[in-house]
Amino acid sequence: MKNSFLALFVASVGMIVPARAQDQSAQLFAAVAKLQKQQAELADNQAKLDSKITDAAETLRVARLFMSRGGGKHKPPPPPK
Repeated sequence: MKNSFLALFVASVGMIVPARAQDQSAQLFAAVAKLQKQQAELADNQAKLDSKITDAAETLRVARLFMSRGGGKHKPPPPPK
């Protein structure tokens, strides 16, 4: 959605300013392409981080499960009254 709006905006600016617009619009298109690439990289990195967090949470869950099955005291004694 953002990308299509941005591309439409860039195209409309290119039509409004005809003289030096070719060089400027080419630079603007290059900047837009660079931003789109960075956005894709950020999304990929976020997906990797989410995956690592999920893996760590699962490892912690399994560790707690095995700890609870180990026997012995697992909870601190209640505070004295």
